[in-house]
Amino acid sequence: MAFDVVLREVRISTVPDRLVDIGILNGRIAAIGPLLSGATRIESLDGALVVPGFVETHIHLDKSCIIDRCSIVEGTLKEAIAETARAKRFFTEEDIVERARRTLEKAIAGGTMHMRTHVEVDPRIGLKGFRAVRQLAQDFAWAIDLEICVFPQEGLLNDPGTEELLVEACSNGAGLIGGCPYADTQPIEHIARIFAIARRFDLDIDFHLDFDLDASWTHVDEVMRQTRAAGYGGRIAVGHATKLSAIPSQRQIEIARQLADAGVAVTVLPATDLFLMGRDADYNVPRGVTRADRLAQHGVTCSLASNNILNAFTPFGDGSLLRIANLYANIAQLGRREDFERCFDMITGSAARLMKLTDYGLAIGNPADLVVLPCRDPAAAVMELAQPLMGFKRGRKSFVRPPTMLLGPDDRPSEGGGSKGSSE
Repeated sequence: MAFDVVLREVRISTVPDRLVDIGILNGRIAAIGPLLSGATRIESLDGALVVPGFVETHIHLDKSCIIDRCSIVEGTLKEAIAETARAKRFFTEEDIVERARRTLEKAIAGGTMHMRTHVEVDPRIGLKGFRAVRQLAQDFAWAIDLEICVFPQEGLLNDPGTEELLVEACSNGAGLIGGCPYADTQPIEHIARIFAIARRFDLDIDFHLDFDLDASWTHVDEVMRQTRAAGYGGRIAVGHATKLSAIPSQRQIEIARQLADAGVAVTVLPATDLFLMGRDADYNVPRGVTRADRLAQHGVTCSLASNNILNAFTPFGDGSLLRIANLYANIAQLGRREDFERCFDMITGSAARLMKLTDYGLAIGNPADLVVLPCRDPAAAVMELAQPLMGFKRGRKSFVRPPTMLLGPDDRPSEGGGSKGSSE
């Protein structure tokens, strides 16, 4: 068989102890095995690990990179919503495109090849964010598959005109719809209205949910109830769910089994949840990050994601999902190899299942969406924060990161900034 590209001498997670080649033809994985021949081009990778492209299940491109426009005094969720609401009144489509582009480029360079971005819709911002991100989805289709989830960050029933805008966005190609019941004066009806719009357009739903540490009440029960009533099992995800971190482990397990039975997936957002939660404690501060690994062990489809980057919700971040997986492992105090492998799965395979990517993964016939890492296996990638060396989107090289070169005392920097031993 003739191949467009062969990735020579790589490691894959299913056979980490021996090197194989990956043959790519017409943008898809055509063969995996030793010493493949007949390639138009060969990429010699010298034992590097090849994995499927990372999957970002929950990010907000439209409000990234606005930290210089926000004032963080309390560091609370309420303040973050208010600061963002103030800032977004001055957003233009061009401004959103420029900021979102910067974040998107960082994510691509970090190995992300599938992304679900939430985009705010309400009478203040209108459809500016939706139109801007939709344009970026077209502009960057060569490197990433971008799915848009429109949602009402500041409420729905308490914000007249928002529902009509959500419907308009869904009519114009939004990939799915989201909800934010904690921001509404009528949260149960909010959930019902979102389900109604989803059913009207046959869209999946991704809720922001239970985003505090008060375990005396919850909205996840209502989401599960309406999921069953609508026959929407497998089509619902909830993000944050930080309340689950504030209840005993046995109760967490009970809820995990209910979530799995209802077909409701969970996305945990370590950077944001750690930053915003527990602000009313001055000692023994709770982490506020729900144990996604524990939920996953009891059948829940779980992912780890970035949420916000450089804004009042999360005043840091670089779009690296490996960094998020590593952060989560630190917060959850994980130390076993199988734990790190589960963290890696929550930014790859499990995240792909949450987004219903049916042809995802390193298998013959699937799109050649691949990331090359300088390590031996997925656990090491999480432990070492391995920086991707390059990526291939549908078989085409989409980014490359030159390796760092140390300059010893006998090395002389060249005029171009490299050492005498460097090669192009």
